[in-house]
Amino acid sequence: MEDWFGSIQELIAISGINVLAALAIFIVGKWGARFLQHLSEKFMTRSKVEPTLVKFVGNLIYFALLTFVILAALGQIGIQTTSFIAVIGAAGLAVGLALQGSLSNFAAGVLLILFRPFKKGDYIESAGTAGTVEEIQIFTTMLVTPDNKLIIVPNSKVIGDNIVNISAKPTRRVDFVFGVGYTDDIDKVKTVIRQVLAEDSRVHQNPEVFVGVLALADSSVNFAVRAWVNAADYWSVFFDTNEKMKKRFDAEEISIPFPQRDIHLFSEKETA
Repeated sequence: MEDWFGSIQELIAISGINVLAALAIFIVGKWGARFLQHLSEKFMTRSKVEPTLVKFVGNLIYFALLTFVILAALGQIGIQTTSFIAVIGAAGLAVGLALQGSLSNFAAGVLLILFRPFKKGDYIESAGTAGTVEEIQIFTTMLVTPDNKLIIVPNSKVIGDNIVNISAKPTRRVDFVFGVGYTDDIDKVKTVIRQVLAEDSRVHQNPEVFVGVLALADSSVNFAVRAWVNAADYWSVFFDTNEKMKKRFDAEEISIPFPQRDIHLFSEKETA
């Protein structure tokens, strides 16, 4: 009887030690997980990572570490954790297969936030659409078109297609094509074109404006004109210059063949 009682006492003592050890593992492990979470968030914040991604990754690190801590604590008190690990693995695989598209969008969102091919306020063309970036979220990118339509594009499509960031550079080149009659003096036409552009303060003189004969078309001599402007002035200069050039050609009695084929191609989605 005394041996049986002693065995119980010994078992209780051992179990108590294991329980205390498990509690210690859980408390210390939880503190360590929280510390690593704050450390990673602090590092990402200093690296200027998007706040949404900072919080998400921080929570992901915390709960992943906490899961290992709980499994270690359960193992300390004698509970077999192999089955738990197998269940967690199977559940993770099932969730991964079910959310394959969402995970692809998430991974693409992380890449967009980390590498920053564009930022909020940039005008971009990607995934068969175009617009001003309103927000970059974990799963989607939100664009606003010039006519104020909201387009929500999955990040996987954005990252998987060519990205044209029209707002990335401070300056842009405006290309024009002006056609005049065969009887008009080429040198005079060049001079008039340069004068019109020189009078516009928005047109940069360095690099110098380029004016050259592009083609001898069926009914006109076409001039290629290339001028550099600030990116924000692109469309205002484009429309204003076309109007000014028509008025100046009329004043200088330079003929404009009719009908004139418009060979300057541009996307209506870009005009704002």
